[in-house]
Amino acid sequence: MKELIGQSVTVFLALFAVMNPIANAAVFVGPTGDCDQASRKRIALKSIITAFCIILFFCVLGKAIFELFGITLPAFRITGGVLIFIVGYHMLQGKQSNMHHPEQASAGQDLVAAKSAQPPDVAISPLAIPILAGPGTIATAMNYSATGSHVQSAVTVAAFFVLCIITFLVFLSGEKLIRVLGHSGIDVVTRLMGLILAVVGTQMLIQGIHGAIKIF
Repeated sequence: MKELIGQSVTVFLALFAVMNPIANAAVFVGPTGDCDQASRKRIALKSIITAFCIILFFCVLGKAIFELFGITLPAFRITGGVLIFIVGYHMLQGKQSNMHHPEQASAGQDLVAAKSAQPPDVAISPLAIPILAGPGTIATAMNYSATGSHVQSAVTVAAFFVLCIITFLVFLSGEKLIRVLGHSGIDVVTRLMGLILAVVGTQMLIQGIHGAIKIF
């Protein structure tokens, strides 16, 4: 039981760090700033459900995907570890990785363009993909689910489900949260989550290298 609880906490913290709902609350408020409360709720719910379905898909079919493409566990852990470390590294610098926030790669994109997007499009992209269910989130979920037993898969899905509920509540109270924490507070949280994520990525990389050495 202790091992299961410890595994659940580890999975939850890793997914919480990569999704970072507190920092993403500010991202949610941006394109939905002109919407009423009911519209915000619909957008938040649609983005959360979409992200959950994506992660559920990879958790359930993770092993099948490995077999289909001939991917070994060490190779996935090495690649996933590098990706997650990069996301964490950018967050440590107070930034959001372009893998989860690709719009930041275009310096000329302004907030007006983001607000002009239709709500359904905002819910799917960029909120669900890639902000909530980006490469880092998928790699983290698959690392804990596709590499173990059905119990571990269930733990990963359950942890992500709880995280989705938390994210939904944070999104709805995004403006209040921003006022309370301020940009400095959100920046501190982002850096802390980045540190945790960088450590998770490093651990995955070490496990992948160790597994590769054992194979060869």
